[in-house]
Amino acid sequence: MFNLQKILIIAITMGIVLLSGCTSPTEENGETPAVGELRFGYQPSTHQIAYMTADTKGWWLEDLKPYGVTSTKDFQFPTGAPEMQAMLAGEIDVAYVGATPPLSAIDQGLGAKIVAGAQVQGSDLVLATDLPYESPQDLKGLKIATFPPGTLQDTVLRKWLMDNDIDPKEDVTILGMGGGDAKTALASGNVDAVFLPHPNPTIIESEGTGRVVVQSGEMWENHACCVVLVSDELIRDHPDLVEQIVRTHIRATEYNIVHPEEAAQIFSDDIGVSYDIANKSIHDWDGSWVTDPSIELNTTLEYAKVQYDLGYTDKLLTRDDLFDLSFYNTIMAEMVEE
Repeated sequence: MFNLQKILIIAITMGIVLLSGCTSPTEENGETPAVGELRFGYQPSTHQIAYMTADTKGWWLEDLKPYGVTSTKDFQFPTGAPEMQAMLAGEIDVAYVGATPPLSAIDQGLGAKIVAGAQVQGSDLVLATDLPYESPQDLKGLKIATFPPGTLQDTVLRKWLMDNDIDPKEDVTILGMGGGDAKTALASGNVDAVFLPHPNPTIIESEGTGRVVVQSGEMWENHACCVVLVSDELIRDHPDLVEQIVRTHIRATEYNIVHPEEAAQIFSDDIGVSYDIANKSIHDWDGSWVTDPSIELNTTLEYAKVQYDLGYTDKLLTRDDLFDLSFYNTIMAEMVEE
């Protein structure tokens, strides 16, 4: 599956490169193209409620209109892999996404940078209710479903298994799939365990088909999870707009931290899960909402090393390849002066 995914990414990238020779009349005249519609990508996870809160309250359009944004549009993705394919194809400008899917995309030519953090930790290993668990060794011989190769969950799971002397290729069977398919596979007995972001673990426990045995913070303490990724084109042509995107993201994140029950209601309304599940998920998970991209920098660079060693990327990506901290740091410096 990984090879097919990589081939698809390369094919899409080549298409973008071929098209890059075309310029619009505005670009030919040396003028900065207008923004107009701004397109966001996000996933149905409690990790990314900041996007939903800013959208529900109308803050994206309200805050970004002075910078030439006339409308916003969002696209929901089951995992980060198809979200990055959409960004490679030029279909979204801003992505709320795990820290690892951008790695293979950037390695294959995507021009984009992480400009803000969104959340750390927050995924659980859930085992079928009839299977015993005392240590990672009990997982040998089992089938585990998680997000596809190259995603954050796949990377964290494989590293944790290797840290516990379990070969992720020989000792277990890891199957890549979206959250909905993974929950169905566990309920039907087609897999023995799943490793998924919230609220999936809470949903599974509420349905009685599995129980949480390890939280991702136990696998990799304070590991980076979701981030805000912005296209290089937007950073180059509209830096003031990108700075305001970070400001609005901070505004929404801080609101959610102070109002977790309202955040749960916003998530419930947006995704369609019950309020009780959303609220329980937010209280049960080991995750935290953050905004500072530097919090996620070190483990993201460790992810880059893991993915390079696994052969997911051809290049060992660096901080300069992945991060632009200038927008967040400018905002924080202004807040200190005030």
